[in-house]
Amino acid sequence: MIEAVAARDPLDALLADYLQYLQIERKASPATSSAVQRECGFFFDHCRARGLTQPAQVDIHTVREFIARRHRDGLQPPTLRRYLSCIRGVFRHALKLGVAQHNPAAGVRAPKGKRVLPKVIAAEALGAALDQTPAAPIEARDHAMVELFYSAGLRLAELHQLDLPPGVAGTGFPDELRVLGKGNKQRIVPVGVRARQALDRWLRERGQFAAAGEHALFVGARGRRISRAQIGIALNQWAIRTGLPTHLHPHKLRHSFATHLLENSGDLRAVQELLGHANLSTTQIYTQLDWKHLAKIYDDAHPRARRTG
Repeated sequence: MIEAVAARDPLDALLADYLQYLQIERKASPATSSAVQRECGFFFDHCRARGLTQPAQVDIHTVREFIARRHRDGLQPPTLRRYLSCIRGVFRHALKLGVAQHNPAAGVRAPKGKRVLPKVIAAEALGAALDQTPAAPIEARDHAMVELFYSAGLRLAELHQLDLPPGVAGTGFPDELRVLGKGNKQRIVPVGVRARQALDRWLRERGQFAAAGEHALFVGARGRRISRAQIGIALNQWAIRTGLPTHLHPHKLRHSFATHLLENSGDLRAVQELLGHANLSTTQIYTQLDWKHLAKIYDDAHPRARRTG
């Protein structure tokens, strides 16, 4: 494939070929492709500034210098890890194409930083807000979105692309949904009874908003699929209306779903499956979120922790 872009700068040619591979063979999302193009582009600009124009000329010192420079510029470890992931990926591709003899990012690690734990909403506060009945038809949509985010632990992209389930008008909303997650991986998520009630309420109102032939579960003012930005705005407006004292966004609801579920079940593997995490290590961050709760369980349950007299 790289011959098709051979007339370009060799680094640009490699990146173009890698992006084509991601889009066609790996079915990468537009957001992923855009991030790779941006971050590998920054690195290749760094290489050119040092007189390196061929993939084979790039070595581990080049990568380390780039990461150190970006760190001095104020980028945090999670961002630097993302840069390294992109560089490793593009050079794995370069090895397959035979335009590099080694992966210069293979032995480079990002600086360690303080791990920022996800913020969660107190279950009692969120429950009190969700118990309020929507006062207007469009508020029924916002309420249903919040219930579904919290009930199923969905990502923003997963909720955004949901269509009406087949036959939903006649039988009520189903108790499970099939969603398309990261890497185009499908998973089935449960929909709790409160979420189904909220969704049924929205479906009774949806007809007055949805354009003819629109299949999206959630629609905006123009009758078409609501945009991701509109979902964020709607969630914050819902939080203000219900008196929820927090800036509300989809990932905060996803974090709350995971934390509250783990807190009450202790089943890390089940939470991993419900969240759609490929690796258990990604889910394990939630084990750190509620140490006070775990400490209380220990104090109440361990025979040598209980106070006497």
